[in-house]
Amino acid sequence: MGTNVFQENLMKLQDNLLNFAYKLTSNRDDAYDLLQDTTLKALDNEEKYADNTNFKGWVFTIMRNLFINNYRRNSRAATIVDTTDNLYHLNLSQDSGLESPEESYGAQEITAAIGEFTDEYRIPFSMHVAGYKYSEIAEEMNLPLGTVKSRIFFARKKLQERFSNYR
Repeated sequence: MGTNVFQENLMKLQDNLLNFAYKLTSNRDDAYDLLQDTTLKALDNEEKYADNTNFKGWVFTIMRNLFINNYRRNSRAATIVDTTDNLYHLNLSQDSGLESPEESYGAQEITAAIGEFTDEYRIPFSMHVAGYKYSEIAEEMNLPLGTVKSRIFFARKKLQERFSNYR
């Protein structure tokens, strides 16, 4: 295939390539970058194209491989490896955002707050937390499904209000 024919065929595929790039990246700017990289790579490797192969498939394969390579490169760049002596960064204390342990609520406090609910809220909420499905709770308590859902919702709201200063 001559250089002019190769370039014409490549230009005819630009719209299809852009659509494919957008599917891969889900971002307009990244899709345009991928399209440009693919076009340059195809032009640089024109001599490697064999005339008896599918040109469109060849170019789309270039794009797919570029996308995969870029994705892998970005994934590796996002990985942080601690190479300091004694793994200094890994051994740093993790900040919970609380000044002291006293500022956090314990399971006992939350359980006590749930225990203060009236039975109509405490029982369905406790069953829900234990893993029962809404329909199972409704059947066990002989209540409509909507009533069970709303009681669990209101119990959750009461807990959120009570522990509103919890971060």
